Amino acid sequence: MKSLFKGAGIVMLAGAFAVSGCSGNGNGVNNQAGINQTGNNGNQEANFNQTGLPIVKEAVTLRIVSPKAALAPEFSEMEIFKRLEKETNVKINWENIPDTDYTEKKNLLLASGDLPDAFYAAGFTDYELINYGKDGTIIPLEDLIDQYAPNLKALLDRRPDIKSSITAPDGHIYGLPSFEENNLGTNPFFHVINKSWLDKLGLKVPQTLDEYTEALLAFKTQDPNGNGKQDEIPLSFMHMQWCMDIAGLFGAFGLPDNLEHRVVRDGKVIFTAAQPEYKEALNYFHEQWYKQGLIDPESFTQDAAQYLAKGKTTDETLGSYVWWEVEEVVGTERAKDYVLLSPLKGPDGDQTIGRGNGGGPGRGSFVITKENSNPEVTMRWADQQFEPYMAAQIHWGPLDVVYKKDENGKLVNLPLPEGTSAGEFRQKVAPGSGAPGVITIEDLGKVVDLEPRAQQRVKDLEQYYDPYMEKENYPNIFFEPEELDKINKIEPELIKYVNTQRGRFIVDGGADKAWDNYLKTLDKMGLKELMDIYQTGLDRYNANLKK
Repeated sequence: MKSLFKGAGIVMLAGAFAVSGCSGNGNGVNNQAGINQTGNNGNQEANFNQTGLPIVKEAVTLRIVSPKAALAPEFSEMEIFKRLEKETNVKINWENIPDTDYTEKKNLLLASGDLPDAFYAAGFTDYELINYGKDGTIIPLEDLIDQYAPNLKALLDRRPDIKSSITAPDGHIYGLPSFEENNLGTNPFFHVINKSWLDKLGLKVPQTLDEYTEALLAFKTQDPNGNGKQDEIPLSFMHMQWCMDIAGLFGAFGLPDNLEHRVVRDGKVIFTAAQPEYKEALNYFHEQWYKQGLIDPESFTQDAAQYLAKGKTTDETLGSYVWWEVEEVVGTERAKDYVLLSPLKGPDGDQTIGRGNGGGPGRGSFVITKENSNPEVTMRWADQQFEPYMAAQIHWGPLDVVYKKDENGKLVNLPLPEGTSAGEFRQKVAPGSGAPGVITIEDLGKVVDLEPRAQQRVKDLEQYYDPYMEKENYPNIFFEPEELDKINKIEPELIKYVNTQRGRFIVDGGADKAWDNYLKTLDKMGLKELMDIYQTGLDRYNANLKK
């Protein structure tokens, strides 16, 4: 499609040669399909519509790799993508990978050079964007956005903060954004307890950590489900998993934890897992909970399917858990038995909950590889998903399935299928929140209604968590390449070590005895250098905000 770039000017011509030079004939199915269908580059150009729909006159096939959730069908079977194919005439040869295996298989594809045309809901890290962008594995997108992505370009013109957020330090945009600007993830850890059992046992909803421990012990020993078996699970969670971990409970000791073990107070970055409060919490969880059999031992090994099944056993067995929403774990009917817990007051009166790090747009949601011989077609296809109505449907589900339009043209939610939770249903009908597309705060209530469970989440955050929430978080900083190199060198192994030790201290105890050696190991692994980088990045970010 060189002639298309010629029409776009000298800059784009240079980009075209770069892309063409990297691409060769490629090995992708799409490339062969595109060439077979259009014959040659001249025909490709004639086949391409720079504006309007369809994007191409004769069908073009792209090979795209994407993760999918456990309950999701293959994307080729999703109604939203069938409609997109019909409108654009762009057929996608989807290669869906279970989300639990995606990172490993994505890395294998990148290492082997078996590249698709694009990665969708790609989850590329900053390190991957920078380095695969630098070596040409993925291509810069800013010129393609300017020429072929009117929806995204309009958004970036309107919201320079989003453009700044997705622009790498070298000035290129390597990945398209994914963003739901609704602030629902400020605390991902919703802590739930079985109120029906509390009532049966004559206990009030716990306000302190010790009252909570008393309730868990009663769940274990007093047969609240009444089946004559000691089959109750007082507390279950998923160790170090997003929205499923007990990180929020560390706040009872004065310093909330999170999955990065990194919080900010008064502009200073703190590594939680090296602080006295963290050790005190581990000792409590071991002595008061694990040793007494109050923690589900599978909390350290189970996957999401096993975890969710525990809320739906024939006899109610789950006493307390952590998850994004109540219903998804225990089902819509049983949900009435459970209530949320506010942050518990700890031994010294501390009562606080962390604020999720990051926020703002994800910037690695969609990348185009060097093997793509149809980058303009691909960008136009991706850009359809930045049209505000389509962005909402891509993230939450299609019209006439999840939404209808009201008299003002706003997407409003249809009733859920009977017996289905919103979370489960959305997995089946939409690629979800990691997909490209931006729903701004201005779109909510104007283009699309926040789904009922999200509206409820806003209310729950206000009622249960906001009054106790930390003031600061660590923002979504795009680091310099050399900083990313050091972070990538130090952090993965260090966090892996910390998380392994965290599990051992809770299960086996011994944090006091092993603490000094644990800290020395962290020092040897580069903790100070890592925290210095994060502090430097935060200081630079805050200084830029004041300009």
